[in-house]
Amino acid sequence: MKQLRSENGPGQRLIRGGLMMVVFLSGWITAGETDDILPPVQPELDSALHPPRNVTAVDVPNDEGGSVRVRWEQPEGGNRPNAYVLEFTGPDGLWQRAVRTVLMEYIVTDLENFTPYRFRVAAIYGDRRILSESTEGVEPRDHWLMLGKIPVLAAILIFVVLLLVFIEAARRGIPLFIRRITGLNAVEDAIGRATEMGQPVLYVPGTSTIEDVATLASLNILGEIARRTVHYDVKIICPNIDPIVFTIAREIVRETYSSEGRPDAFDPDSVFFLVPEQFAYAAGVDGIMVRQKPATIFLLGMFWAESLIMAETGASTGAVQIAGTDEVSQLPFFVTACDFTLIGEELYAASAYLAREPMLLGTLKAQDYGKLIFMICMVTLTVIALVTGWDTGELVRVR
Repeated sequence: MKQLRSENGPGQRLIRGGLMMVVFLSGWITAGETDDILPPVQPELDSALHPPRNVTAVDVPNDEGGSVRVRWEQPEGGNRPNAYVLEFTGPDGLWQRAVRTVLMEYIVTDLENFTPYRFRVAAIYGDRRILSESTEGVEPRDHWLMLGKIPVLAAILIFVVLLLVFIEAARRGIPLFIRRITGLNAVEDAIGRATEMGQPVLYVPGTSTIEDVATLASLNILGEIARRTVHYDVKIICPNIDPIVFTIAREIVRETYSSEGRPDAFDPDSVFFLVPEQFAYAAGVDGIMVRQKPATIFLLGMFWAESLIMAETGASTGAVQIAGTDEVSQLPFFVTACDFTLIGEELYAASAYLAREPMLLGTLKAQDYGKLIFMICMVTLTVIALVTGWDTGELVRVR
């Protein structure tokens, strides 16, 4: 009797009831989670859902490689999927998603060349995914001939022909029209003013390095300015911020004096390295302006925050200032503080404008006509696209 009371006592009954409750609750929770993740499938509905048909994958021809074009057809039956999910796998065997789309054609890019990839497409019906069979392995390859680059090749050939034609025309003395640039027309008068006043010409080739295109353009102009200072017997001062630019600038001025028959008039100290720091260089140039009182100041090249500091100091000395840069953010300061400003590509055309050398003139005219042809093509294709609805775009690519 004592043992029977021990097995069926209140404590034992409470433990057994608690265990039964735990089992019930765990079964109820598991059933709920299963219903949320995998809803019951109605056999008649599932039989109407089909995967995409005829999934094919081929290497994209005439490209640099790394691209595969995948096509497929709509599933059979009356039900249409909401979208498609394209997946691919490489040699590692792991499937990864490429894109979710409503199209039935897609180009997958950024793949490794000569590596086999398999593709499959899932049709999405609400919360159901019906997968197609995977394709055979397809290897993207690079190709020697890229038909999509033919317009670029044609443009290069047209430009080369224009370049040769205009260079030959300039060599034969055929007059080539170049748009008048006010700032460059004032160069002769500005240097002549320095001659009359007996004061030097200050040339600042910018605050950038030799890798900058504006610096190269400025060095080309420096040679022409130095040539005119030799003719007018005016001293030129050229402080530099970069050691390499300084070396090249000095050789340009030296060769100019030699070519003009005045090698003895060249002063090596007139072209010098000042300091490699931006605002220290600006302070040094301002000091030269205040002490030397140049009659003409050229600020040509790449400039940054120091542009207004130097331009305002030069304006306060009463010098004629001719500035030019392709840095758009600094142009307003030059326009405000300087007498003449070369804007953008006028800086690049300045050397051809001043020198009238056949090679430079031919290159400048070829660029002008190339831009004209490009603008005509843009306008023509835009009108055709608006009138006919012609779409020149390609399929969206995975990037």
